[in-house]
Amino acid sequence: MVVAGYGDVTVAVDDQDDLFYTRAALEAHCPEQGRITVHPTPANGSQAALAHDVLYALGKRLAPGPSSPDVWLDSVEAAWLAAAAWTQATGVRHAVVPRAHLLILRRIDQLLAWRAATGVQLTLLWQRDARKLPPALARVERRLSGGDQFEALLREPGPIPARPSFAPTPPSMTKAAVPAPSPPAQQQLGGTRPALMRPGQQARPCVGAMATVHLSQAASALEINPEDAAALADLAHPLIAGALSVLAFTQARLGSLRFTRDIDITGDVGVIKLHGPGHQRCSLHAVPAWARSLLAAARAHHRLATHSPTNSMFDPVMLAEARYLRAHGKRLSPDSA
Repeated sequence: MVVAGYGDVTVAVDDQDDLFYTRAALEAHCPEQGRITVHPTPANGSQAALAHDVLYALGKRLAPGPSSPDVWLDSVEAAWLAAAAWTQATGVRHAVVPRAHLLILRRIDQLLAWRAATGVQLTLLWQRDARKLPPALARVERRLSGGDQFEALLREPGPIPARPSFAPTPPSMTKAAVPAPSPPAQQQLGGTRPALMRPGQQARPCVGAMATVHLSQAASALEINPEDAAALADLAHPLIAGALSVLAFTQARLGSLRFTRDIDITGDVGVIKLHGPGHQRCSLHAVPAWARSLLAAARAHHRLATHSPTNSMFDPVMLAEARYLRAHGKRLSPDSA
């Protein structure tokens, strides 16, 4: 066993294809501890196949069919952007990829780009002669004395994940929603709107959630069935998962997400601000614990796509793709369709 390491990328060369190392790589999979094992799908010609494998390792399931919202993820850029967003939001620190010798050079480059975008530690298990390593992986080598050191390598925690910390949610936030008391007139959450507006004049946008969270109590989150929460967590597209989670725990209308921005979610993803027409009756809502990683992924997706914090976060699914949101909604609650 030879291990070549540079930066946060490690190539473990198992030229004997010893079952011990494969088994150790498989047993290393533990998303709860920030470590995943990605299984490359053999003989898959799709350019986005490896990104899909990463999404599967993260617990996401792509819905089949040409009318599925996840048809978006057939695009290479969209698939890797989703994989990077979920990686950051769920706090993955170490990714292990067995059978890396079967990957074509383009897939290896994609993996290295994903690692650079997310900051994870990446371990590739190369089960072939080390002389077959591509130039991108042929770096400084160091020899391990045996399997114990390889197992120790897999137990390393990896870099600190670049994601928000999720503070424990008070039990009261998971109960039925109670209307929040109205703040004083001078502290209305939509208070940036001029008192007198000419016909056709557009209201100025509200300030973000962090600037108003101290002015009013956030409405408590509505309870949803555990099965529905699990189904939302399985969704592969971060924007769809985030949007549907907000609709689920607020019972707001789809149009209320049209003006939701990065700055409308607090740093700990504990509160979100929704906007009414003309920025009147804007409201704060507590985010339940089950939805925080979903909203964190939507925000990570927004940031990785280099959008401004003041741009609408759900814009890509609020126009032509709004039907995808409805389709997923029907899948989650078929009896209500």
